[in-house]
Amino acid sequence: MMKNQLAGLMKQAQQMQENMERAQEELASTEVEGQSGAGLVKVVMTCRHDVKRVSIDPSLIGEDKDMLEDLVAAAFNAAVRKAEETSNEKMGKITAGMPGLPGGMKFPF
Repeated sequence: MMKNQLAGLMKQAQQMQENMERAQEELASTEVEGQSGAGLVKVVMTCRHDVKRVSIDPSLIGEDKDMLEDLVAAAFNAAVRKAEETSNEKMGKITAGMPGLPGGMKFPF
């Protein structure tokens, strides 16, 4: 009986590992957008934090340099938060069905 339970748990862990790898591949191609200045500055990045596009409305060019830098930083931060939320949501769905792990073990992500 014990051997069968262990085999079942190992199979479940293997399945979860495959699901996590698949989810990480999906996250690498999932894009999120962060904005600031009511959409005047936009940053598009993947959930792996690879920046794909930065767009700055032409009306901001030649404006106050410090303000523009602040808007770019704010848009990056908003995109990072969205990427993290999306990643946590996707990974949370995978680990939700697993029984508690002994000794406070954590998954490496």
